[in-house]
Amino acid sequence: MLLVIDVGNTHTVVGIYDGDLLRCEWRIRTRRDMTGDEVYVALHQLFKTRDISESGLTATIVSCVVPAMKRAVDDFCRKYLNHSALWVDNKTPMGMPILYRNPAEVGADRIVNAVAAYERYRCALIVIDFGTATTFDCISEAGEYLGGAISPGIGIASEALFARAAKLPRVELFNVPETAIGRDTVSSMQAGILFGYAGLVDGIVARIRKEMGETVRVIATGGLATLMANVSECIEAVEPNLTLEGLRLIHRRIAESGTAGKEAS
Repeated sequence: MLLVIDVGNTHTVVGIYDGDLLRCEWRIRTRRDMTGDEVYVALHQLFKTRDISESGLTATIVSCVVPAMKRAVDDFCRKYLNHSALWVDNKTPMGMPILYRNPAEVGADRIVNAVAAYERYRCALIVIDFGTATTFDCISEAGEYLGGAISPGIGIASEALFARAAKLPRVELFNVPETAIGRDTVSSMQAGILFGYAGLVDGIVARIRKEMGETVRVIATGGLATLMANVSECIEAVEPNLTLEGLRLIHRRIAESGTAGKEAS
């Protein structure tokens, strides 16, 4: 079985693949001060809920945008899984040209999402990942990673509003408001945040589509993807496990290229 880990700024998503089948997946908070032993304690408890033994995990692949977590995850893999983790970066053999001016600047999660999306749809794409930041990643019809856009995530934008406006309460963003005209403070804030953010998404996508100059499909992933798909006019599909699937695909390509040992070093 393959252990896949996506370490994000706010959450870490963990999945286990049995062949091509995603057997289980979990989302936990990212803690930058964790040790390898603490990673083991957290994951061991999750594995037990699905009767999974660490001895059955034959390989691990990781995408990580939090450098402070790399040592902890690597220590966990070496100490408790008896193998080294494979780390995804711009040098990983993944079968997708990266056309960024400096490919080393592209976040590993963005690369992984692009690989999984193109494998599934085989067309020009915009992949929107609603995480701590909201990223827009563009893939050409030929399967090239073109670049994209990065904006503050919904959570960051909302927290800034709560923190800087003394009389505004913290509001939940679980449901789409019935109207854009709020009749009280809470509903007004919900409408402003969600419909306002939908306008940001639709506006950026419209500009990107014009620049790409080809028929483009728009898909979304990340924790708030389903919610935003209900308010955005441009999102055509939601792929909740896109990052995990991308990690599985890249692991397969690493194995096929015969560079697993090099990637693990």
